[in-house]
Amino acid sequence: MKTDGILFDLDGTLWDAVEGILTAWNQVIAAHPDLRGPLEYSELQGYMGLPMDEIARRMFPMCPESEQQRLLEECCQVEHQVLEKRGGTLYPQVEETLQVLSRKFPLFIVSNCEDGYIQCFFRSMGLEKYFKDIECFGATGLSKGENNKLIIRRNGLKQPVYVGDTQGDSHAARQAGIPFVFARYGFGDTKDYDTAIDHFAQLVELMEEI
Repeated sequence: MKTDGILFDLDGTLWDAVEGILTAWNQVIAAHPDLRGPLEYSELQGYMGLPMDEIARRMFPMCPESEQQRLLEECCQVEHQVLEKRGGTLYPQVEETLQVLSRKFPLFIVSNCEDGYIQCFFRSMGLEKYFKDIECFGATGLSKGENNKLIIRRNGLKQPVYVGDTQGDSHAARQAGIPFVFARYGFGDTKDYDTAIDHFAQLVELMEEI
């Protein structure tokens, strides 16, 4: 059986929004100078792909859990405002490739992001028309692997694949029992993958082979 659906990670796979997120989160941090110094680019990039509660713990370890969550929610509210105005940077040929793939396969996004972030991506980039369904940690409180399973069950998929750029994405694919396509151009690294791509447009040819 050929692949019958493609599930995508978002950050580091479809786009790079780190600059916009950094601007937004540092606006919030600047209002709480007693808690920590400004967030550096490398620190934020290292958070990409982690569940939001883990990011909150790492960013504000000096605070109680409830305060960590409140601060990160504040960061995300400002982030959505910033990203809707300036967007992020799509990786080369993402829209053209999604257009081709969506004619042959249902497409999905599964991310560890907060609820509303994928919708913000859609509004700023105009790409919602290519995707059939989405799921995220912020909406369900579940791991990326469990959210992959939700998408698979909800859409009756039999042989989907997951495309992502981190070890966490690889683990999520394994947890869901589906092949993992590693986006080597993204933020992370892993040695556990079924096949890899060096640029997004390679997916067109690759999906004909899987």
